[in-house]
Amino acid sequence: MFQSKSRYAKIATSTYTTVDGREIGYVRRRFLPQPDRGQTVLEHRTSGGERLDNVTAKYIGDPEAFWRVCDANLVIHPVELTDEIGRSVRIALPEF
Repeated sequence: MFQSKSRYAKIATSTYTTVDGREIGYVRRRFLPQPDRGQTVLEHRTSGGERLDNVTAKYIGDPEAFWRVCDANLVIHPVELTDEIGRSVRIALPEF
């Protein structure tokens, strides 16, 4: 259902049956991993005009892996990590 590198790749799906018998498929809830369980590779200091997809392309080699950095820093919206110049952003290995 999702690409192998997606944050939802390993999340189970379920089906909800409505009162009138219709079945609605959905992806079960994804819980954020505990940040202290992943190994920190480096700390990145943000600069003006930076975007998280560019940061992850530089350090991880994949601009679509921005969600891994969000998870490691306990944020939902990527802009939260780059809107403040000089912020320390944790780049961590994913928890398996």
